[in-house]
Amino acid sequence: MSKMPTAINLHKASKTLSLTYGPDEVYHLSAELLRVHSPSAEVQGHGNPILQYGKLNVGLIKIEPAGQYALKLTFDDGHDSGLFTWDYLYQLAVRQDALWADYLAELKAAGKTRDPSQSIVKLML
Repeated sequence: MSKMPTAINLHKASKTLSLTYGPDEVYHLSAELLRVHSPSAEVQGHGNPILQYGKLNVGLIKIEPAGQYALKLTFDDGHDSGLFTWDYLYQLAVRQDALWADYLAELKAAGKTRDPSQSIVKLML
C-alpha cells in the first residue's frame, strides 16, 4: 500500500513542496532536490542517471495529480516529465538528507556546481 500524504502544499516563495503524512510527520522538499531526483527518463537516463547541475534557483510552478498514484510537477526551467509516485515522494522525503549529501558529492566529483551562472560560464569558455 502506498503511503499517500494527507496534505500537499506548494510554497513558491521558499521553493518547497510540503508533504504531510500525519501530525508529527511533515516533510519539506526543496524544488532543487525534486528536480535533480526527477523520475523522468531525462534525469534517470534509462538506468544510467544523468547528473543534473546548475539547478540552485529552480522553482516549482505547478503540481497536478496524476490519477490516484502520483503527482506531475512542473518546474520553472521547463522540466515537466516524470511522475512522482506516492512511494517515490515518500522515499525522497525520508531519505532527503542522505540523497542530498550524495548529490553534493557527485557534483564535486564531476567538477560541477549548483549555480546556474557557473554552468553558463563553463560553456562559454
